[in-house]
Amino acid sequence: MLKFYSSSENDTVRLAEEICRSVGPGALVLFTGDLGAGKTAFVRGALKAYGNPSHVSSPTFALVNDYGGSPHIYHFDLYRIRDLDDLYSTGFFDYLEDDSILFVEWSERIADAVGAYYADRIVSVDISRTGEENGRVITVKGRGFDADTGN
Repeated sequence: MLKFYSSSENDTVRLAEEICRSVGPGALVLFTGDLGAGKTAFVRGALKAYGNPSHVSSPTFALVNDYGGSPHIYHFDLYRIRDLDDLYSTGFFDYLEDDSILFVEWSERIADAVGAYYADRIVSVDISRTGEENGRVITVKGRGFDADTGN
């Protein structure tokens, strides 16, 4: 597990770019964090890490944004997902069949559905507020970021 401190949105983007250089194809990046914590800003930094020039926006109403690129990037917002049936209706599991990278906001809504089957692909990213106005703690664990891997 790694912890990073961000004092601004630009910091979050920069840290995400650095972090995502170690996140390769096939990863399932699961975010937790309150509204406005910086999850979408993190995805902007991730796209920079992969040299992807796409404009990043929250996929709240679309459920998924397809940013293309190599590796292919998908950005999910599962805020409106209530249960496993809703998740299946999005086609979410079809996106897991290749070497794309999926960035998933509100992942706590699907943790049970993906954890048991895709544990080796998961990178968990928690973004929480500190007591400072724009302060954030970004905690990263899983695929390549656990203490026993030397990272």
